[in-house]
Amino acid sequence: MFEITKETMVSEILEKCPEAMPKFQELGMHCLGCALATAETLQQACEAHGVDVDEFIIELKAFIIFGV
Repeated sequence: MFEITKETMVSEILEKCPEAMPKFQELGMHCLGCALATAETLQQACEAHGVDVDEFIIELKAFIIFGV
């Protein structure tokens, strides 16, 4: 798995790990195909949706690796 940080682009995560999309949608990030989403870092996306980026990274990595 590649390194996911606060600065990782949302589009890069979804390109490399498309199976992660449900985790984003769970948080209300439904417009993942829109132009703004493709230019956002993970931190920017989390801030826009009122999500703690550090917690989300932990949950996202667990979801990608273990499916939970």
